[in-house]
Amino acid sequence: MLTKEYRICMPLTVEEYRIGQLYMISKHSHEQSTDGEGIEVVINEPYEDPIHGKGQYTEKRVYLNSKLPAWVRGFIPKIFYIVEKAWNYYPYTITEYTCSFLPKFHIRIETKFENDNGCNLKVFDDKAVPLEDTCYLDIAYDDLPEGYYKKSEDLTLFRSEKTGRGPLERGWRKVFQPIMCSYKRVAVRFDVYGFQTRVENFVHKNIRDILLAGHRQAVAWIDEWYGMSLEDVRQYERRLQEQTNQKVKCKTQSTGGTTGDSLLPINGGKPLMNRSTSWNTASDTDSCLATSCPAEPKSRPRIPSAPK
Repeated sequence: MLTKEYRICMPLTVEEYRIGQLYMISKHSHEQSTDGEGIEVVINEPYEDPIHGKGQYTEKRVYLNSKLPAWVRGFIPKIFYIVEKAWNYYPYTITEYTCSFLPKFHIRIETKFENDNGCNLKVFDDKAVPLEDTCYLDIAYDDLPEGYYKKSEDLTLFRSEKTGRGPLERGWRKVFQPIMCSYKRVAVRFDVYGFQTRVENFVHKNIRDILLAGHRQAVAWIDEWYGMSLEDVRQYERRLQEQTNQKVKCKTQSTGGTTGDSLLPINGGKPLMNRSTSWNTASDTDSCLATSCPAEPKSRPRIPSAPK
């Protein structure tokens, strides 16, 4: 198992990002979903944990078949998906990804949000991640894959009309106010001899890029969600959830995706899975991780966030 801690600062407060996160995830999921592929929301309901209190539990299926290499598609079910289970006790969350076709593969993302610039060395209250496995991501100036870059989301150019924040200058994390940090402890496990190190490193490389792009979007879309209440964003979430599910189901239902080819048995439209975490801990919904992950390791052109 390979564990790394990512620290991503944003020019927001933790309370503001509660709205921005829900908006970003819903919009991103909708944009990434097409006929028969993308993210289907199966469960989205209140949940209460004896330790963490009241929160929201979501369970999703991330359909990926066309993103896989041809040689893999030859021996997997016609309808292939990853299961995402998330527990949101904001500002503390857990997200897990599993795949019954690959039982030895597991991703767990534990997240805490704090109003600081990433200076808390033991944010998870236990043994700190070694310094070499701690990654500080700069949403404005770190390089990212060319396919993720959009000029409208370039935070070295963007200025919010509603808040007046931006553009972000070099060294902004030391002086900008307000500022918050998304602390993410990511554990990737692939217990297959001969492939473990390569696969776990490859997954982390992609997670780093996806986290960078996702947090950029949350800030770049601020004028779309700033001023919304929690109820407003929940209504937006429900509306896009229905639209996204229809896009995904359009093809999976016609190919029998909810019966014989499914990886999970269905009961009234819900998977027969319990809501406890499989790593015995009780959650930031990182849906974009699965939909954006490339099918196979290959060289990808990268460009600086800020045009030179």
